[in-house]
Amino acid sequence: EAVDMTQAQLEAGYDLDPLAARNLLDYLREQQEATRVVPSDRSIVVERFRDEIGDWRLCILSPYGGRVHAAWGLALSARLRDRFGLESDAIWSDDGIIVHLPDADEPPGAELVLVEPDEVEELVVGELGASALFGSRFRENAGRALLLPRAYPGKRTPLWQQRLKAQNLLEVAKRYAEFPIILETYRECLRDVLDVPGLTTLLRGLHSRELSLVEVETPTASPFASSLLFDYVATYMYEGDTPNAERRAAALSLDRDLLRELLGQDELRDLIDADALDQVEADLQHRSTRTRADSADVLADVLRRVGDLSVAEAQARVVEGADAEGWLLELAAARRAARVRMAGEERWIAADDAGLYRDALGVVPPGGLPEVFLADTPDALAKVLARYAATHGPFTTGEVQERYRVDPAAVLRELERGGSLVRGELRPGGSEREWCDTDVLRRLRRASLAVLRKEIEAVDQRALAQFLPSWQGVDRHPPAGAGVDRLREVLVPLQGLALPIEVWERDVLPRRCGAYSPTWLDALCAAGEIVWVGAGALGRASGRVALYFRDDAPVLGPPPGGRAELAEVPEHEAIRERLRRSPCFFTDLLAELPAAPELLQEALWDLVWAGEVTNDAWAPLRAPRQTLAR
Repeated sequence: EAVDMTQAQLEAGYDLDPLAARNLLDYLREQQEATRVVPSDRSIVVERFRDEIGDWRLCILSPYGGRVHAAWGLALSARLRDRFGLESDAIWSDDGIIVHLPDADEPPGAELVLVEPDEVEELVVGELGASALFGSRFRENAGRALLLPRAYPGKRTPLWQQRLKAQNLLEVAKRYAEFPIILETYRECLRDVLDVPGLTTLLRGLHSRELSLVEVETPTASPFASSLLFDYVATYMYEGDTPNAERRAAALSLDRDLLRELLGQDELRDLIDADALDQVEADLQHRSTRTRADSADVLADVLRRVGDLSVAEAQARVVEGADAEGWLLELAAARRAARVRMAGEERWIAADDAGLYRDALGVVPPGGLPEVFLADTPDALAKVLARYAATHGPFTTGEVQERYRVDPAAVLRELERGGSLVRGELRPGGSEREWCDTDVLRRLRRASLAVLRKEIEAVDQRALAQFLPSWQGVDRHPPAGAGVDRLREVLVPLQGLALPIEVWERDVLPRRCGAYSPTWLDALCAAGEIVWVGAGALGRASGRVALYFRDDAPVLGPPPGGRAELAEVPEHEAIRERLRRSPCFFTDLLAELPAAPELLQEALWDLVWAGEVTNDAWAPLRAPRQTLAR
């Protein structure tokens, strides 16, 4: 948009001098020539080019700010390593992100930057512990906690020594999952430094194509990318904050439950739609109409996916009118299914899972099975529980214990540390913390979001234009005689809004009250129902004020702009001291305070606009330089 503006428009609209306006236009036009599109809040540009030594650089040019870009950069670093085996740190600033790809023959396309919104938080948390950002914040937190003592009291420790001490402390602290300084550093980075929710919203917009992603390849860095290259050098001056040990091991043995408590994250219990959960569980368990088995072969596949089933459970997973037990016997005769005794009841399993259930739960396999089906299975219980999680919605430890008659807590925690399970308050209507497979949770989020989108459809701008006047009350025509009662109704949503004095009675109140009369506001002030508070001067003869109902004022607090800094004069404190004792008339101030009337009135109005002094009438505000009555 700025590229299409003229120099005169920039000077008039943005208070730029001619040289600045001309330079800005030239800068934007050069960028447009290089990348075709100037990055904006609606268009993100992904630029790639080779640097001076022939390595590929990937730049994301975006105006969304350093907090969003920092989180995005961490997620990109993790994605580059996981998908392409490339170790490359993303460097970010307020203007974008730059990634160095030293070992890439061809750079990944723009799809690299389209991280799945549901995966962002996990990627950022996993990458954060190995970043320079984490190292520097840990050093600061350790210093505040007095864990980095000084050699001599009263003398500063050189920065390089602080960094070495902090690195060594981090090497030791990472062995303890609940070490408070590590948890506080994660909390500070995720809550105060990074904007993960903002990044998630941005990525959702890119995935839904509400925002556009423009991919370009340039021979050299564009003007915007050149500034990112400059930041690249400056950032690496501080890369020494990265921990000494293996950087990939620096994911740390982090206690995720404690981290969630520190972050104060909203639990998902109230966010997951109950109907969506029922549908997803029915699909995962093959109990929905579209997923039920319609033949013995399909039932064999169900046993492999879902795991052990009783006859009654199998019957619930076949089409109406089918005989599940007959199909199971048919599969058993073909050595494709086996009947075993488990947790005090008979269940059916896939024949090739016999060794798995024997090693996991001590189940005795039936005779006649091939040796290959009875081979030893490492981590058998973990595999059984992982399959259970992948085919169920959120579940509790007690539910697993009841089904398999084992204590699964240690194995579930190990699966959580491995990233395949998460724990939290997830099930709608539940009363305790549950476990859930990460892929299932993503599916639940998507299904719940789809339900909500059906319930809430976006409206066009015309609907907003119709809504705003109604919301503000400017399209209503109150009945004749509404008077003060209508004014009370109008003032309720306007409390705390600071506006110039003349705007209140010229524009705001008449548009909402109809036949407005100034005596109505005078009456409410005189009765003590309404109080007004100054919120900053506008020149020497006017200012902004906010209106409150007296009982609501302490709750709503001062208006923005109140309590302005004053150039203190003796008359200010003299007036404060007198008014602390009791309210008084202006004539009382003249009689009791040894100051010239002009100075006293000037000081009094200073305190009014600073929000320290008010009046029990509105009339003085209509002529601010006249003498106040009280």
